[in-house]
Amino acid sequence: MLYKQRFYSQLQKIVLKIYTIMIATQIYPTMTAAKIAPRTASSLDQACARLKSAGMRITQPRIAIINALIKRGQPASIEQVHTDLADSSCDLVTVYRCLAVFEELGFVRRSFLHNGTALYEINLNGTNHYHVVCKDTHRVEEIDAETTTELRRSIKQIEDMLKNRGYSDVTHVVEFFGVSSPSNRKSSEASAAR
Repeated sequence: MLYKQRFYSQLQKIVLKIYTIMIATQIYPTMTAAKIAPRTASSLDQACARLKSAGMRITQPRIAIINALIKRGQPASIEQVHTDLADSSCDLVTVYRCLAVFEELGFVRRSFLHNGTALYEINLNGTNHYHVVCKDTHRVEEIDAETTTELRRSIKQIEDMLKNRGYSDVTHVVEFFGVSSPSNRKSSEASAAR
């Protein structure tokens, strides 16, 4: 009986190793550098460098999630990111965990919909982007550069004032919500169709 338990234990370890090798060689062959656009490759390289510098492993699910965020180019929910992983490279829990790590490392920024749903976007340069979210359509639109510059200046003043009061590690979350006008919806739908 003891021999059977040892045998099955060893067999289970061998099967697990074989399964791991199969996963690595059969499921992820589509993640080649040749299929990644140059802009994506440089962003992906930056994200991988951040992972390495933090002592994290660069795994295929992490690469797939980073690529999904880069390709999307705007804030997305965890479910949207998971849906964008067409090759089912990882489960939903892995997406949750990876995005939490990426946010902690500072190259993914979290924002929110008006109903509290978390949205994530790639943010490799560390500069916050500000958006307005339509409450009806959930369409996310980046605020223009001039307004963003003015907003950053105001936020910097507030952060500096708080630091002078003794606060450290000051962060912020600024989100704008509204209902877009019907004419604005039609023009954005027309530009999205092109």
